[in-house]
Amino acid sequence: MQKKNERSLIYCLCLQDNLLNKVKNLNYIPVGLGEEKFSADWLRDNTGKNITLKNPYYGEYTFHYWFWKNEIDKIPDDTWIGFCTYRRFWSNKKKLISESISKKVINEIPNEWNDYDVILGDQLNIQNIKWIKILKYGKKTLLKNPKAIFTNERNIKFQFDVFHGDGILDKAIDLLDKENRDDFRLYVNNMPSFNRGNMFVSKSKKLIKDYYLTIFDWLNECEKLFGFELEGYSKMRIYGFLAERFLPYWFNKNAKTLEWPILFQDLNDE
Repeated sequence: MQKKNERSLIYCLCLQDNLLNKVKNLNYIPVGLGEEKFSADWLRDNTGKNITLKNPYYGEYTFHYWFWKNEIDKIPDDTWIGFCTYRRFWSNKKKLISESISKKVINEIPNEWNDYDVILGDQLNIQNIKWIKILKYGKKTLLKNPKAIFTNERNIKFQFDVFHGDGILDKAIDLLDKENRDDFRLYVNNMPSFNRGNMFVSKSKKLIKDYYLTIFDWLNECEKLFGFELEGYSKMRIYGFLAERFLPYWFNKNAKTLEWPILFQDLNDE
């Protein structure tokens, strides 16, 4: 159960205006991203100081930037601040197959969270990539890493190279600050999984702002190298995909973290 007087704000990122009431019914804050027209009830990333024009490349991180520059300092200290999307939610762990989504997702802060700084989603194991996908997207990567024919030789870097461009991740890591460059390289070359979805919850505004400062400084440097003339979903969203691998590395390095199950359920199907 939630502690008395403990506050929590969960922002639910969506792409369609018609999901407004469904988000409100979960007691989450509706966030509208992308080019669709949204009603005034939505929180948007295109006011104040923003990078909304980069949304096709940054994905949910255009909202994170807006939140950092315009909103976070307005929130009282010791508030749990979290993020989910219209297809990925923080599960309450109850096995309710036939119930509505409102009975399956977090609506109060679990006691288990109280001893942790950050909550991360459960991990996605990337070792069992289907061979048909490796042959379709990653022949060059496989030729450079022949040991990857064995699943236990695959890591975050291999998976990223296969789906988002061979060598892209290494070039991006070269642009990181000294504090993170070597550690993050070790992380992607050794880890067979990562906490998925660019999702987290934290009660430390300082920690969140420190993360934002690091990630946006890095992505800004990456822009200078990769630019925005990118084609195909796997390339066009490169900045969001880079951030997705960096987020779990950074929080695990700098905070006491707890993994929590993510529920995959599309609000459009409710």
